[in-house]
Amino acid sequence: MADSGRRIRVPDLKAKKERGEKIAMLTAYDATMARLLDQAGIDVLLVGDSLGMVVLGYETTLPVTLEAMIHHTQAVSRGAKRALVIADMPFLTYQVSESEAIRNAGRLLQEGGAAAVKIEGGRPVVAVTRRLVELGIPVMGHLGLTPQSVHLMGGFRPQAQSEPAAARLIEDARILEEAGAFAIVLESIPAEVARQVTLDVGIPTIGIGAGPYCDGQVLVCYDAFGLFDTFVAPFVKQYASLGQEIIAAGRAYAEDVRAGRFPTLEPNGPPGKPREVPE
Repeated sequence: MADSGRRIRVPDLKAKKERGEKIAMLTAYDATMARLLDQAGIDVLLVGDSLGMVVLGYETTLPVTLEAMIHHTQAVSRGAKRALVIADMPFLTYQVSESEAIRNAGRLLQEGGAAAVKIEGGRPVVAVTRRLVELGIPVMGHLGLTPQSVHLMGGFRPQAQSEPAAARLIEDARILEEAGAFAIVLESIPAEVARQVTLDVGIPTIGIGAGPYCDGQVLVCYDAFGLFDTFVAPFVKQYASLGQEIIAAGRAYAEDVRAGRFPTLEPNGPPGKPREVPE
């Protein structure tokens, strides 16, 4: 069923799951990309703290600040007219205390223009999730590979590989649903574990490197479009090679400038020849 161009709201995602419709989600970090992806019919735009790596040049997501997230969320919110905009809560903006989490999540909605926030973790963030939802702030969960815990995990490694770890993740998903989370991202876990979570919970699961059984999928747009050239995760499908096209276009521009072919004084005129002005 098409959404007829109307704005997608949080309850619409659960309705999609109930109808068996897959949810298409991508990251976005600026108004132009948000506008283009909106026109492409993407259901959900995540302003991910992945911007730290693919936009700001950090090695992890940890240095990303709340102010940076608000700044980029504002831009995406201005560009998106249909898609649901969700903002990541960066490291240490929701772990210190419930009061800080409430204030920071509120700013992402009030100042950033997001419709919801995403937080990483299972049992340790259940109380915060429940409190935010009680106050009217929609929360998306995130289980499996949680990039803000990269040092604890020993790198960006697949998770839930053993039976005990898988069982704990499945239980965490149930607990997050009970706390009021409206959806859960499942990152870098076995497909069968993601399948079990998807069957066990009534809220949508969004996979990234978690196989085909989730209710939807998310990718970092810079990965999906070939813009991030540092590394590409094995689960990523690249739908374009825009990075190489930009390099080629930049090289062509530089060559035209150095050869005097750009700019010309009149459209399609030879370089260096002034346009005649009638007396």
